[in-house]
Amino acid sequence: MKKQTFYHPKFIPTWILISLMKLGARLSFKTQVAMGKVMGRILYRVLGKFRRIALINITRCFPDKNQTEVKQLTKQHFESIGIAFFESSNCFYLDSTKLKQRYNINNAHILEEALAQKKKVILLVGHFTTMMLAGRMLLQNFEFADVYRPQNNALFDAEMTQQFIKHGSTMIKANDSRALIKILKSGLPIWYAPDQDLGKKRSVFVPFFGIQTATINATAKLAKIDNTVVIPLTFSRKKLGYELNFSYAIENYPTANDTENATTTNQILEQQILQAPEQYLWIHRRFKSRPNSEESFY
Repeated sequence: MKKQTFYHPKFIPTWILISLMKLGARLSFKTQVAMGKVMGRILYRVLGKFRRIALINITRCFPDKNQTEVKQLTKQHFESIGIAFFESSNCFYLDSTKLKQRYNINNAHILEEALAQKKKVILLVGHFTTMMLAGRMLLQNFEFADVYRPQNNALFDAEMTQQFIKHGSTMIKANDSRALIKILKSGLPIWYAPDQDLGKKRSVFVPFFGIQTATINATAKLAKIDNTVVIPLTFSRKKLGYELNFSYAIENYPTANDTENATTTNQILEQQILQAPEQYLWIHRRFKSRPNSEESFY
């Protein structure tokens, strides 16, 4: 990244943010979590729009929870968002040796064996607040390609891309399907998160926490490439650090039925979310698209 490209005054707030992230990465894990929770509580109060979206999503997805429980989970989610500032800071700037001390990987043999067998691998992940940091952790152990959506802020997007490349990632824009297919066919695993609403035209409606949800079928389409397997990967923050966990490749997937395929991935994502529900990205309007002109949730 050429810094002189971003000398315009409009980028001053972003440069300040980057500086704060570099400082934040120097703090201990316990201090980051404590400060992040405080930041999250402030964000809960000031970000009314996103608080409302999270409350709606959690209420819909957990109908058995009463209003108090929903509010409590929403507050915990915002604490996770606050902590995510430091997790993103660690992703970009934390010393590699220190980062290695903060996480464990379970069932790594699943990916290792798939690669040894020359399988083409899609890592099925969800949008969690720990997502960026989990990517850096994975890069310390495996080479893979990160499918991402460019940030609206050009400076932050350039910094993010530079840092991921520096740490060993191959970056692929989500709309670059040719590059995505080429990389997958080359044998490099790809990291793919299909749990965002991209509109009706690109989706089928299948249950997600019992709600008919617009779900893209890109995972299944990619998995139709010969010798491709889809391996679910979960990651979450624990009391003393982080945990990444590989699950066995999805069996009998994909089928010829788009609805079945989308249902399968949603069910897996549901199980991932239930392991750490406060860390899922509830501020995304996951149910924005509605079937049959159904009234908007938001």
